[in-house]
Amino acid sequence: MTRVGNLLMGAWMAAAAAGALAGGERQEVPTRTGVTVPVFWQPAASAKATVLLFPGGAGGFGQVEAGRPTGRNYLVRGSGEFVARGYNVAIVGRPSDTPDLGYADRLTDAHLGDIRAVLAAVKGWSPLPVWLVGTSRGTVSVTAAASRGVGEIAGMVLTSAITAADKRGNVPSQQLAAIRVPVLVVHHAKDQCRVTPPGEAPRILSGLTAAPVKKLVIVDGGANPQGDPCEALHWHGFIGMEAEVVDLITGWMDRPVP
Repeated sequence: MTRVGNLLMGAWMAAAAAGALAGGERQEVPTRTGVTVPVFWQPAASAKATVLLFPGGAGGFGQVEAGRPTGRNYLVRGSGEFVARGYNVAIVGRPSDTPDLGYADRLTDAHLGDIRAVLAAVKGWSPLPVWLVGTSRGTVSVTAAASRGVGEIAGMVLTSAITAADKRGNVPSQQLAAIRVPVLVVHHAKDQCRVTPPGEAPRILSGLTAAPVKKLVIVDGGANPQGDPCEALHWHGFIGMEAEVVDLITGWMDRPVP
């Protein structure tokens, strides 16, 4: 290739990379009478599928500044990594009628109705397959949605899943046998959060009796955990290995294997 050809190819690749990481925007999805759910939507160049992300805690993705959500939750921080790997990103926020998505809230018919409406909206923005991905308290939502039929999905990913038996909606206690899509479970070996003990994660796979493919991956990496062990910047939030975990997730979604 000539020097001019190399320069043109380099410019094309830079433009393609910039397009893949172009900023997203906040959308408001009507879900129930008088209620909307904010969704951060960021399409990827030449996307292969869409990830519908469910943050933990009270829910939400923070403010959107310069096309980026400002929340610290692991899935919010790592959303650009999904886009860079060819996945459209849709992050589910809190519905307009509540300031907090607690454990019990994530099991209600109202919440599942919200998810159903958001899923339909996302499929309107892109017809590609949709994967549900949740972290921490978001895994309660994802499991409820997948087991109780909110719509057609390609599969689901649970990271730092709620497994403590005394938490309502903990993943092992839900209707796992009703889930009939591929499921990936990712947990950090050093997760010190009381409601997400790593040793309980295998119970999830035991309950997934109808899933065509299921896999548990325990990771051990990252650096510099800080603050509350149940918060986003600790091992619970895969601190210091965000890109590595997204690589793991997207690689498995590309080719789900046990």
